[in-house]
Amino acid sequence: MKFKYLAITLLPLMFSACESTNLQKVGDVAVSVLQQQNADQTLSAYQWTLNTPDAPKPIVLNFAQDGRLSISTSCNTLGSSWSIEQQQIVTGSLVSTMMACPEPSMKQQQTAASWFDSRKVPFVLNLNDREQPTLTLTTASGEKVVLTGQMTPEYKYSSAGETIFLEVSPETKACTGVTKQTCLQVREIKYNESGIKTQVDKDWTLFYDKIEGFNHTPNERQIIRVKRFELKNPAADQSKYAYIYDMAVEREAVKGTL
Repeated sequence: MKFKYLAITLLPLMFSACESTNLQKVGDVAVSVLQQQNADQTLSAYQWTLNTPDAPKPIVLNFAQDGRLSISTSCNTLGSSWSIEQQQIVTGSLVSTMMACPEPSMKQQQTAASWFDSRKVPFVLNLNDREQPTLTLTTASGEKVVLTGQMTPEYKYSSAGETIFLEVSPETKACTGVTKQTCLQVREIKYNESGIKTQVDKDWTLFYDKIEGFNHTPNERQIIRVKRFELKNPAADQSKYAYIYDMAVEREAVKGTL
């Protein structure tokens, strides 16, 4: 009788454990469903990247909020429309730039094109790590490919940012901010609607901040396009802006220093 009594007393605990496990599973499913329901916002909040063998650059997907999909490869850039329907990414016909490239880069481009050319692509988002979420796509052949997300600056800083143009000197200079460092020398440039320079700072200015994604090249003068984002709550010793490199507008080799 003692053994029977013990078994009976354990039953509520067993049911409680099962119920807890089931609740956890239900919770996980609810979170997953919620993530997929907000998929359009999530896809556009990140830049999705996949490295492929032999190609010098990764495949990079950008899902713009206005319904445009941009696919960067080691060769050409592809574009299409996109929308979400029943946990599928629906795309139209792809358009592409027409540059000829080495075979590995062309192969990578063809791979990326096969994912999205007039297709309904099943996908799964995993947002357990908000800093580096994953996007799993199912190809036409049934293969799973997993891309890693990185927050877009617009999402990270909660603003569209401001586009500015900086002329960057080939020569850097020692400077002192919070500590001793090396600073770029820059001059801000402005353009009118026709693309003509309307204002160029006469003197070089020491640039104490970092331009994320920009690599300075000695003996090369550059004009670069930069996105500037105002920080909401900068630290006391921190700039109130974050600068993100966009593209080089002009590049010119310079002998010696300025």
